[in-house]
Amino acid sequence: MAEGWNKAREISRRVGKGAAQAGRASWRAGRATATGTKRAGVATARGAHKMGQATRRLTHANGAGRTGLGRLIELSIGNSAADAFVTVALASTVFFGVPVGEARGSVALYLVITMIPFALVAPFVGPILDKFRSGRRYVIAGTLFGRGLLCFAMAAAVGPGDLPTLFAGALGVLVLSKAFTVSRAAIMPSVLPADITLVSANARVALFSLVTAGIAVPIGAGLTAWLGSAVMLRVAMVAFLLVGVFAVRLPRHVDSPDLEEEAPEEGGRAERWRSLLNVGPAVTEAMLANVGVRLFSGFLLFFMLFLVQDLGAPWLLVKDTFFDVPKTIGVLALAAGLGGLVGAAVANWARNHSPQLIVLLTLALTVATTVVTAIFFNLWTAIAVALVTAFAQELGKLALDAIVQREIGEEVRSSTFGVVEALLQMAWVFGGLVGLLLSLTENGPPGFITLSVVLFAWLVWLLIRRRRRIKAVNAQIHEERQPPTAPVPREQAWAHEEPPTPDEQPSQIDRTKPLTNPYG
Repeated sequence: MAEGWNKAREISRRVGKGAAQAGRASWRAGRATATGTKRAGVATARGAHKMGQATRRLTHANGAGRTGLGRLIELSIGNSAADAFVTVALASTVFFGVPVGEARGSVALYLVITMIPFALVAPFVGPILDKFRSGRRYVIAGTLFGRGLLCFAMAAAVGPGDLPTLFAGALGVLVLSKAFTVSRAAIMPSVLPADITLVSANARVALFSLVTAGIAVPIGAGLTAWLGSAVMLRVAMVAFLLVGVFAVRLPRHVDSPDLEEEAPEEGGRAERWRSLLNVGPAVTEAMLANVGVRLFSGFLLFFMLFLVQDLGAPWLLVKDTFFDVPKTIGVLALAAGLGGLVGAAVANWARNHSPQLIVLLTLALTVATTVVTAIFFNLWTAIAVALVTAFAQELGKLALDAIVQREIGEEVRSSTFGVVEALLQMAWVFGGLVGLLLSLTENGPPGFITLSVVLFAWLVWLLIRRRRRIKAVNAQIHEERQPPTAPVPREQAWAHEEPPTPDEQPSQIDRTKPLTNPYG
């Protein structure tokens, strides 16, 4: 009995000793894990801090930190990241979350809903922004806060599948995003350093925004696949709210003082609209060229998207290999993103060249690439046209922004940008509807042939219009440089007229009086 009790005590002691050793080992392992996690967190924080410092040096280069351009670029970086999160979340919900046939109808409805409000809102968004020139920081912050609230509403609508709420929220996000773009473009001259041109400053903002979007899209896609669209929309909501707080901290000189109206209110409004409609030939020409490029951009996006998903182009896809449907769409999207980056880089390089010439060259390049794609339609030409179209759209829009910022006065600059954005948006929507319709043919070349003919005619009309305008300007300059015709002496004039009566005969003093100097 005693021996058994001693054995039990020995076993208990050994078990307790083993448990204590296991506990100490677990504590050491936990401490090591915590230390490793802490070190990893510190390393990550240091890496993020160094990356932030490097980004700050790039955004504040060439005097951009002194004038406020650097902060505007950083604001655009945050806005681009949040927009990318929203785009990824909505794409998985609206475009790829339903079958192709149903998605085509949903996309068509979205395009129509997008186009109609822009046609109605365009006359009001710009004047409202011009009205609050003295509070542009708060207007920009308001567009960000508004999108944050809309993301919260759309996140609540994802679960029950409330498509009307999703469409309305997406429309509101789009309108506020355009209002942000208009406000940012309007304040660009007030933060422009002396050593940077308008085209270069716009290109720098676009370049950082595109790089940020290229980084944020795969991150957003991974988070959406892991957590779902609703969570991704809430992440975008937090991002918009934080960026909105940063917008309030922009330099105060971006707010322009309100100009005193000399005319009455109604007269001032009429004068504003006359100025807005008469934007000048340079702005009009640049807008029309960008309309052609934006029309083809919308067509290409929706035409290729549904053509690939419908498998209507067997020579475009290589099924069950690397280039299946999702990967083909990914390659085309990557080509478009790369084209936008190259366009922004070329705009920065071409800062000393004529913006008017740039916009026409972008349209001509788009036409040429479309013709080649219509003749040799395959995967590689589709990638080329996606790259060139994104390149032309980015470069042409940056040149157009510089022309508007240079040619249009501050009192109607936001209104002009509002009309420009609405016009380009409607052209993009119309092109998307055409692409949606032509994708039903499940054949690529006819669609590209149709658009190539339309774009070629558009380019020829613009060139003829430009040539006539230049000839008229040259004729006017030549006429102004001609010296005025000297007056004919009265004696010579009388030889071709009835002789004057004696009362009308000039006196001898009048005849000998020298003629007045015609240049005096």
